[in-house]
Amino acid sequence: MTVRERGYTHWDGEFKLRRFPWWPITRYGIKLTFKKKFFKFFFFFTLIPALTFLVGIYISERLEDFRFMVRGQADFLQINPLYFKSYFTNDFLLFMMVMMLVFVGAGLISDDLKFNSLQLYFSRPIKKKDYLFGKAAVIFFYLSMITLIPGIVFLVMKLIFSGSFKFLSAYPWLPFSVLGYSLLVTGFFTLYALFLSSVSKNRRYVGILIFGIYVFLDILFDIFYGIFKNQHFSLLSIKANLQQLGASIFRQKPPFASGVIFPFLILLGLSVIAGLVLKRKVRGVEIIK
Repeated sequence: MTVRERGYTHWDGEFKLRRFPWWPITRYGIKLTFKKKFFKFFFFFTLIPALTFLVGIYISERLEDFRFMVRGQADFLQINPLYFKSYFTNDFLLFMMVMMLVFVGAGLISDDLKFNSLQLYFSRPIKKKDYLFGKAAVIFFYLSMITLIPGIVFLVMKLIFSGSFKFLSAYPWLPFSVLGYSLLVTGFFTLYALFLSSVSKNRRYVGILIFGIYVFLDILFDIFYGIFKNQHFSLLSIKANLQQLGASIFRQKPPFASGVIFPFLILLGLSVIAGLVLKRKVRGVEIIK
C-alpha cells in the first residue's frame, strides 16, 4: 500500500540549556524520599538533638528563671565553641546521619542501575556531572537540615536571646567553623552513600552496607583499643575521624591522640576512591563482559 500522507514532521527546534540541569533530579529525589514510609517520623526524630540544644541556648540566657531545672548542668549551658562542638560531633547525631543515608541515599543510584535508567538520563541534555550533582544534592539537602541549618539557627538565636553581639565578637571564627565542619561531614557522607549505592542494584543490600560498614569499623576500633590501649586505632573508625576533625575545627582538645593530619588524609582518601568508583560505575551504556 502506498503511503500518500506523511504522518510525522521533523522537529526543527533547539534545546534550551538550563542553568541548573541537575535541579529536576534533585527535586524529584527530595519529594520521593519524603514520601517514603516512616520517613516523616524519622526525620522529626533527627531534629530532637537540635531542638534540645536550642532550648539549652535559651535557658542559658534565663538561668535565674530555670535555676531549679539546671542543678549541676551550669557548665554544659555555657554557650561557647565547646557547646557547638558537642552538638556536631556527638555520637547520636552522627548515628542519625548514617540512618538518614539509609533512607535517602541507598537507592539513589542502585535503583537506576536496577531499572537501567541511566540510559534515559543520558538521553537528555545532561552530563555525568549533572547526574551525580543532582543525586548528591538530595543527600546534601537532608543532611544539611540536621547540621548546617541548626548551626546557623544556634548562632542567630544566641545573638537574639542575648540581645548583643558580644558572643560573635568573642568568637568571630565560630560561624566559619560551623560552615566548615558541616560541609566536611555532609560532603564525606554524601560521597560515602553514593559510592555504596553504585556498587549494587539492590537498595536493601546497599542500606545494610551503609549502616554495617560504619558500625563495624567503630566496633573494630573498640576491640583493638581494648586490647592494645592505643588511641591510634581510632583511625579505623569513621566516627572517630570525624570527631577528631570536628574538635580541631572548633578549636577544642581532640578526643584521641592520632592528630589531625591522618584522620583528614583517611577521609580524603576514601572520598577520592568513592569519586573514582562513581566515575567508572555511572555510564550511559552498561558494558557486559
